[in-house]
Amino acid sequence: MHVSAPNRKAKDDNNCNFFGVRASLPLKAWLEKGWIDPRGWFQWYCRYYMERRSHDDQRQIKRWKAMKRHVAQVTKNCSAGDMSCRKKQRQALLNWAYFRIR
Repeated sequence: MHVSAPNRKAKDDNNCNFFGVRASLPLKAWLEKGWIDPRGWFQWYCRYYMERRSHDDQRQIKRWKAMKRHVAQVTKNCSAGDMSCRKKQRQALLNWAYFRIR
């Protein structure tokens, strides 16, 4: 089942983010470019985990692996416990369900 989020201005959506920053393009842009299935990345991952393969597997895996550069930059450039350091990269990691407070 697909549940649509209510329409909000981009500024308002930032308040919903943990770090209060815009870390990606709006959903509308992703849909227009064909980068995302309306059911989302999580559904793709669940299907992949259950060994249901699709034409999108390699692209999604490549996207996930590319996130390690954000982890490396946060680790290298931020002091332990400094949550104000690299907020956009931290929010992007959180959007990918990767969250490690250091």
